[in-house]
Amino acid sequence: MEKQEKIAKWKLLFPLIFLSVNLLAQSDFPKLQISKLAPNFYVFTTYRLLGEDPFPANGLYMVGSTGVYMVDTPWDTTQFQPLLDSIKARHHLPVKMIVSTHFHDDRTAGLAFYAQKGIPTYTSKATDNISKRKGEKRAQFHFLSDTTFNWDGTLVQTFFPGHGHSPDNIVVWFENEGILHGGCMVKSVEATNLGNLEDADVKKWEVSMLNLIDHYKSVKWVVPGHQEWSGKVALKHTLNLINGYQRTLQSKK
Repeated sequence: MEKQEKIAKWKLLFPLIFLSVNLLAQSDFPKLQISKLAPNFYVFTTYRLLGEDPFPANGLYMVGSTGVYMVDTPWDTTQFQPLLDSIKARHHLPVKMIVSTHFHDDRTAGLAFYAQKGIPTYTSKATDNISKRKGEKRAQFHFLSDTTFNWDGTLVQTFFPGHGHSPDNIVVWFENEGILHGGCMVKSVEATNLGNLEDADVKKWEVSMLNLIDHYKSVKWVVPGHQEWSGKVALKHTLNLINGYQRTLQSKK
């Protein structure tokens, strides 16, 4: 009887132990990381669980003379305010503008939150049309085509190279610094596949990548939407992944 009672107790305790271990594993990864990329340029990284593993998403911000300018928003919805707090503590400046690079929530999740904070938010009109149709967060302001912003004297260019990861994916280029924020159009050199293809057109993606590579020849840094950043090798790596995916499809026919 005593042995049966012990077994019964362990049956009750095991789910609680498993839950505690699982929660501990989830808490092992950082909620928010801010890494210096170049003078006045920082990559911010937040995480979401894909299956049981945390997966990083990158945004970028630039520190100007009067404020901070962001490209994309955190993926983790709990980190919207902590990012603002961290920027304020580090740089003693307000965030003055945000541009998101396509409609998926790893780029746009924080748009409504930041707009409520009085920060102007921007996307392309193409992104806004898709966001409206799919019920994603939308920006306050939109641009119809490739646009140049003046961020405290730094000229910042948005560029749509063509359909790739999504039909609206743009990149953001800082010419003087040679920094390209590729968003999810560009894969990290860590990536072994093309990731989420739900809204992708891989055939067009190849042409778009060739267009992107041809358009920017003086790239020093490439910040992809996910995982580690590197130099222009990330552009070639993305093209190789696209070609590999296409060869795999052809071999199955």
